Amino acid sequence: MDSSNSPPTEGFHKAATVLGSPSSRFLSNPDFPQVLIVIFGLSLAKVIADAIYNIYFHPLSKFPGPRHAAAWNLVYVYHMFRGNTVHWIESVHKQHGEIVRIGPERLSYTKPEAWKEVYGHKTAGRKASPKDMRFLNGEANGFNSVLTEPSDAEHGAQRRIFAHAFSDRALSQQGELIGCYVDDLILLVHRAAAKSPTGAAELDAVKLYNFTTFDIMGDLTFSEPLGNLENSEYSPWVTAIFHSFKAISLIRQLNEYPVLQALWKVLMPAYLKKAAMVNLQQSAERVEKRLAKERTEHPDIWALILRSGHDISREVMNANSILFMLAGTETTATLLSGLTYLLLKNPSKYKKLVEEVRQFKSESELTIDSVRHMKYLVACIEEALRVYPPVPLGTFREITRLAVVSWAAFRSPKNFKDPGLFLPERWILDEPGFEEYHAFDKREVVQPFSYGPRNCLGKNLAHYEMRAIMARVLWNFDLELDSQSDRWIDQKSYLIWDKAELTIRFKPRMI
Repeated sequence: MDSSNSPPTEGFHKAATVLGSPSSRFLSNPDFPQVLIVIFGLSLAKVIADAIYNIYFHPLSKFPGPRHAAAWNLVYVYHMFRGNTVHWIESVHKQHGEIVRIGPERLSYTKPEAWKEVYGHKTAGRKASPKDMRFLNGEANGFNSVLTEPSDAEHGAQRRIFAHAFSDRALSQQGELIGCYVDDLILLVHRAAAKSPTGAAELDAVKLYNFTTFDIMGDLTFSEPLGNLENSEYSPWVTAIFHSFKAISLIRQLNEYPVLQALWKVLMPAYLKKAAMVNLQQSAERVEKRLAKERTEHPDIWALILRSGHDISREVMNANSILFMLAGTETTATLLSGLTYLLLKNPSKYKKLVEEVRQFKSESELTIDSVRHMKYLVACIEEALRVYPPVPLGTFREITRLAVVSWAAFRSPKNFKDPGLFLPERWILDEPGFEEYHAFDKREVVQPFSYGPRNCLGKNLAHYEMRAIMARVLWNFDLELDSQSDRWIDQKSYLIWDKAELTIRFKPRMI
């Protein structure tokens, strides 16, 4: 064919065929395999060199622990993604002692003194240990909450603002609201029992407790109900919050691996991405709606804060609203689920607590003050927090990542006699027959709400909810554990426990 009649692009294609693209020329280069081998060899040498340094020459090399964990942080990340981190750390402590190395820059403690050393207030001879912000980013809206704020000064300022809303005085004003939602819980179970041919309601206690704590916190934060108890199902927002928990835990482990983090963000299931957006959007919309109200029916968190005269931005309000709905709900429900399970697995303890609760002739006698002074109920809650801490891992401090891992510390045989047993009596120092436990146990190691200037603000609220809900459930119903939930406590953990259904038969008591 005459070249003058050739298509105008034909010459270009011929040239491309002759010259080849840069990538094709590189790939066809006979030296390409050797280049790959060199790159792989250098990378492998770097990995080996880092491992040798971390094991033998790193400043933390004197601390005992598995060598492969000391060599590479990915060992810790691997266990986190498998969901067995706290059980793995517990096994490391059993083998190597009270202070162990579980990563190149990561130490875990089980001794009681470590709480003060790692999380305590700044003193003349010791600096405060800031949180590891490689794990604790800001909240979903990009601003820091009282949990994630890295600056001690800013954290202190936020804490002073929110202290008003979580004080004993505030709790006394909020008690009636909390009681209303416990009423709804009791009514829901009674109705389910009335419909059952056996006269007992067979229900998932995990859901029931979550319905209650989310409804309480939703009303305390936004002065409007979420409708979980009313509808006997999770609201769309609460469903999104649950989807967020595991994603938050896993993606934060990849903060120091940008390539892996970017890959995870691409591969993250669509429902998890949607959950994060729903969580952020719902919180922002509800804060705006709440602040538009001039008056509320009860003193919610924002009413107490605004009344105190403190200045706080909308963005920080939104960030803390997200925190309250994450941290002030599921953990309380988790403890109640764990306590219910532990009581039913230990019938003598269950019977003893039921007898204490039912000494009250009327349900109306179970008030804020009365449940606070129920000695055995308080001891059962303390023991459940030890045996089954709602946040089993704890938070690491930065630079050298230090932590008291709750699960390992609370179950250490160096801290407790018979640590695997559920024994509320170990917390009642005048209980006869348990003197050996009282003398041996290091009860001060149990700090489920953390310790120091950054401990949990909502501790008082959580304790009251636990006492009020548990007391009223036991006053109203006889409980029985279904056989399918016999090994319920064998769970994986991420940021929180990955819980299965806890099937309980609730039978209204004969009064």
